[in-house]
Amino acid sequence: MASRSRSFDRAGSFSGHKAERAIIDIGSNTVRMVVYGGAMRAPTILLNEKVAARLGREITETGRLADDSVELAMRGLRRFVLLLEDLGVSEVHTVATAASREATNGPEFIAAVEDLGLAPRVISGEEEARLSAHAVLGAFPGAEGVVADLGGGSLELVEIANEDTGPPVSLPLGTLRLAEYRAKARSTMRERLEKKIASSGWGGARGKPLYLVGGTWRAMAVYSMEARKFPLTDPHGLSLDAEAVGKIARRLAQSRPDDLQAIERISTMRSQTMPDAAVLLQALLKQLEPSRVVFSSWGLREGLIYDGLAPHAKSQDPLLAGVSHFAEQRGAPPMLATRIAGWTVNAVPTGAKGSERVRLAATMLALASMQIEPNLRLHQAVDWALHKRWMAISPRGRAMLAATIAGNGNHPELPKAVRKLADEESLEEAIRWGLAIRLARRIGARSRRSLQVSRIGMEDGTLMLDLLESHADLFGVPNEKDMKLLADRLGSDFDLRIVPDEEWHRNGGEEDDPFGLGN
Repeated sequence: MASRSRSFDRAGSFSGHKAERAIIDIGSNTVRMVVYGGAMRAPTILLNEKVAARLGREITETGRLADDSVELAMRGLRRFVLLLEDLGVSEVHTVATAASREATNGPEFIAAVEDLGLAPRVISGEEEARLSAHAVLGAFPGAEGVVADLGGGSLELVEIANEDTGPPVSLPLGTLRLAEYRAKARSTMRERLEKKIASSGWGGARGKPLYLVGGTWRAMAVYSMEARKFPLTDPHGLSLDAEAVGKIARRLAQSRPDDLQAIERISTMRSQTMPDAAVLLQALLKQLEPSRVVFSSWGLREGLIYDGLAPHAKSQDPLLAGVSHFAEQRGAPPMLATRIAGWTVNAVPTGAKGSERVRLAATMLALASMQIEPNLRLHQAVDWALHKRWMAISPRGRAMLAATIAGNGNHPELPKAVRKLADEESLEEAIRWGLAIRLARRIGARSRRSLQVSRIGMEDGTLMLDLLESHADLFGVPNEKDMKLLADRLGSDFDLRIVPDEEWHRNGGEEDDPFGLGN
């Protein structure tokens, strides 16, 4: 993208997140720009703006991009170019999909986009499918099944397994084209769509999870969450059995757009496309007989980012990559969280209900929450746990994040929303994590030295805190209360042991790093 020569300070443009790169997605329905920052393994969306140009709305009838749609798209793109220049974003990827590649005046439109200083890449349906599949693999490590990416102009299907993709297929079944299969009666629409999918010759896996990518699918997930009064708000990662999704699809197929539009979180544009898309989903369910249906908010754009990562970056845990960047911006660097998690584990081991990755993420968020004003802390930090878009974590895992935050603040009475998401055993384990974090951070004000001259663990049913003799005075009245809180939760007594320096070292203590956690 061409850029002007100007001097400016962009620090603070996005509250501590630097705008690293942008993707402009010229689709058949919308033209969208997303600016990303943070850790690219789990990028943070800093700006997400779209123009509902509906470039593909006349292709079936005329074979062309509608003139007024082109004008609307170009107006939006000119704005995007100015924003990117002012923000200083130099890494910009521009892709164009079904409408641009199929329209007779597509090349003319792409040339106009190039005149703006952008470098649009018109991708094939197969490439579109592959990128969306890679996004699913990035968002759900180890995922296997079928990815169905529904856009305005096309439906892409591709099988995923062993971190790779099978041969994809692109079908002209985008939301702007489904009306022609409906004709005058929706009663025969499903049969027509089933025949179209079957005639493609694509032989995707049956009986495996079906991953749905695309804004209209996500709107269906929101519809389901609202109908069930589900405690979470982010549709990403919502996983339902096929029978439940079939019921949702039947209900939506019989709905009127005006009724759907009345739901607060469903836009006018999505409400218009959801009934027809629901019939398409019914056809897919019959064709694939999936074991489960999983909704993904990562799609083509995130697939582009994931594709550009080095192999070692792709192998990172997306949950920890996202949480660590978020928490570090709020005074909780990953190494500090690692030290504290290591310090607490002998007293409160990670049990069958928890996992080390969830525990480390919970520790980071609990420490980061301490920078929030005390009167806002619990509510806001629990919202982080439940409603921010974290990757690769289940609803139960989110509840454990929230329970750890609550334990860290000594608020063991959890909100109802948290208790709906996980069993009591999981929540109890996480509350204990939080109480142990509370003790660790309050003994020495989170100093590295305090974690080197102390250790905690269970001995013969007693919670025992060891302190190096030179730092015995670290144990104050607040710490005694914290010890009692944790011990009571563990159903044990507690005791303090002051260890002479010579004995500490003789028993293997390392003054600089007794727990081997490194720098």
